[in-house]
Amino acid sequence: MASLDGMDYVSAIVPPLVMAVLFTLLIVTIVKNQGGANKAKEDAAVDAAFAAAEAAAKAKAADN
Repeated sequence: MASLDGMDYVSAIVPPLVMAVLFTLLIVTIVKNQGGANKAKEDAAVDAAFAAAEAAAKAKAADN
């Protein structure tokens, strides 16, 4: 088995470390962007969709 110099260890560990840091930054960005200014609009859109579905279900039940 070949022996590894110090630089071989560094070149072997850098890509996983870079990916770990980028993944952590991605998760932090996603968590920070939850809510905020668009949260009210998103909640209103979901509430409207639920209300429309509920109204359609009630209308179908009234027809039967």
